[in-house]
Parts: sequence; structure tokens; C-alpha cells
Amino acid sequence: MTERATHCTSSGLPLEEEASTAFPCPNCNHPIGRSPQSRNQGVTYVCPNCGFKGP
Repeated sequence: MTERATHCTSSGLPLEEEASTAFPCPNCNHPIGRSPQSRNQGVTYVCPNCGFKGP
């Protein structure tokens, strides 16, 4: 992965908090960002590149 997500893929919030995370999509390696709120609430993310859905 050459780039890092800067915003939560689910909510669009900037990934500024320490508990935020970014990782490659398991299907296509596109950067996925997750805010602590989205992770704690189990909000589904959808990869904007391939449509992969994750918790």
C-alpha cells in the first residue's frame, strides 16, 4: 500500500484521533480508514474501489 487513508471510509471524518486506524482493503489493497466511533459502533465500511464490505 503506497498511500494511507486520511478520512474514515464509513463516516468521512478526518482520521485525526490516536485511536483511528488505516489498513489496506482485504480484496484490492485500496486504503481504508476507520474512525474510533465507526469501529466501536461496528459501522460497515464499503471499499470505494472494489465494493468489498467489512465490519
